[in-house]
Amino acid sequence: MIQEISAKELHERQTSGDGPQVIDIRNSAEFAQGHIPGAINVPMHELPSRIDEIEWDDEVVVACPIGQSSIQAARLIGSYEGVEDAGEVRSLAGGYNAWEYELESEE
Repeated sequence: MIQEISAKELHERQTSGDGPQVIDIRNSAEFAQGHIPGAINVPMHELPSRIDEIEWDDEVVVACPIGQSSIQAARLIGSYEGVEDAGEVRSLAGGYNAWEYELESEE
């Protein structure tokens, strides 16, 4: 079962400098409009083909709009043999709908 992390806990950990790697699976246009600071954009449909190019941290949090697709993506990431370096893979509970904090943007 995929564990979840709350937006509040993720934000607090990022603020303290102990934040996990964030993978944003939304499309590139949504990502450009605003994303969790430091997030890497890997749209869900690209994830299987790009999984080997990512340097995985010890802890990974997957973010999507409402926290449902990110659970599937976290399962997918955790199932790949090449992701030995990734420790815990979690989903952002509630996704971007639950994120009440400042976002970075590409615009």
